[in-house]
Amino acid sequence: MAPSATPKTRHRIGLTQELIVFVVAVLLFIYFSVALNGFLSSENILNLIRNVAMLGMLSLGMAVVVIGRGVDLSLVAVMAVSLTLSIVLANQGYAFSTALALGLAFAVAVAVVMGFLIAYVEIPAIFATLAVSAIVYGLGRGVIASLDVNNIPDNLHWFLFLGRGAVLGIPMPIWLFAICSAALYLFLRKTGLGRFIYGIGDNISTARITGIPVRPIIILQYVISSAMAFLAGCATAASVASMNMRMVNSTLIYDVLLVVILGGIGLTGGRGGVRNILVGTVLIGLLLNGMTILNISYTVQNLLKSTVLLFALVIDALLNPRDEQTSQQGDI
Repeated sequence: MAPSATPKTRHRIGLTQELIVFVVAVLLFIYFSVALNGFLSSENILNLIRNVAMLGMLSLGMAVVVIGRGVDLSLVAVMAVSLTLSIVLANQGYAFSTALALGLAFAVAVAVVMGFLIAYVEIPAIFATLAVSAIVYGLGRGVIASLDVNNIPDNLHWFLFLGRGAVLGIPMPIWLFAICSAALYLFLRKTGLGRFIYGIGDNISTARITGIPVRPIIILQYVISSAMAFLAGCATAASVASMNMRMVNSTLIYDVLLVVILGGIGLTGGRGGVRNILVGTVLIGLLLNGMTILNISYTVQNLLKSTVLLFALVIDALLNPRDEQTSQQGDI
């Protein structure tokens, strides 16, 4: 595949899947609005918006990696620990802008190490990112902070505005999600680097032959993913004025995978984009919010989400079958 080639798409399958997900999301919203008391309350809608924004930004990061035929299981750990680092430094007297810059630098450093292990050492992405996730969480809980929950210093009104404020009546987390979505769309569709990511996901052997710098681009994918995780952490921390590292042990990473797969981004790489993430985020956000209002137990929620994820993986395997090149490359 030449570097200037357009990203591989399957318009009929992609459009059909996106349309189905969108229609299901609309029907689910109508049903919850009628059947669930408090679903349309301002408090619940704001909570839904915050959760959707965080889930969406994490999913954008995962999407970049999956399009390049990888996976990033460290997203939640990077998000929680990088923001915890910033908060801890701020509480120790650092200017909060400096603390945020150091937190972002930590997230990028983790991504570079992770990308190096995958691109140069050739460790399968699923194992490399899982191991890095455990290491990052260990650093966060054992070295960076002594508490699971760390509170943002007082009087940081400008930062809290990112999570609690609104512009033109639209909450700031949605603005952040929209800005990230637009920026990523332009990057993937309008730049050479974005097309290189599609090329690598389409056929990594051909990408090498045509001169695409495969290994540096793989590292770039994980840097973008970690940067999105950091921004999602900013939106979350600003909403509740704290960061809870216990979320690393939650099922949030599976929610992110649900968004990516149900939205229509195939695990075989080289297809999909921001539009898939938008429809997937709305559906999963509504589903999670509805189950919470229905007071469905955490165990049953996990059972339902796991079942949906397995179903989504089966559908992805049918819509995006493994080809000879995929089989030679091996699992992600």
